[in-house]
Amino acid sequence: MSRGVPAGQVRLARDLAAVLYETARVLRVTDFEAAGLSRLPASELEALRYVLNRPGIGIGELARALGLHASNTSTTVRDLAARGLINRTPSPDDRRSVQLTPTLDAVHGMALIEQAWAALLAPSLEDLSPPHRVDLAAALPALQSLGESLRGRLAPAPSRSKHIQ
Repeated sequence: MSRGVPAGQVRLARDLAAVLYETARVLRVTDFEAAGLSRLPASELEALRYVLNRPGIGIGELARALGLHASNTSTTVRDLAARGLINRTPSPDDRRSVQLTPTLDAVHGMALIEQAWAALLAPSLEDLSPPHRVDLAAALPALQSLGESLRGRLAPAPSRSKHIQ
């Protein structure tokens, strides 16, 4: 796993993963009902955020990006469409495929979710020392680059085995 990676970087990676995971967990359990929203399952929230950031993405590409089977992704997309959060339109290149775009309700809902996250984080940021707040702000570009690198390393979803005839 860490062949050729310096031990210090492996330790940093473990520590960073633990901190990021715990922070993400706290955000995932945020009370969306208080923001006037119904709770979305984690898979739907993740898919919705991806479609919001990449409108026009297809189901296969979304499945690969999220590391899910196409059938699971199709179910997630169907549920989001039923909630009125995603539009499925036929692809102009291949009528058998669809392009996914967020609805205005999705854009508005995500803004409310991000506001709920900000309301949760702001008081905790205020509890930090000014140097720690400066450090966090300075780390944002590096964290964004790290996220892009991690997304680029996601393995494609395993393909389904073919039926033997």
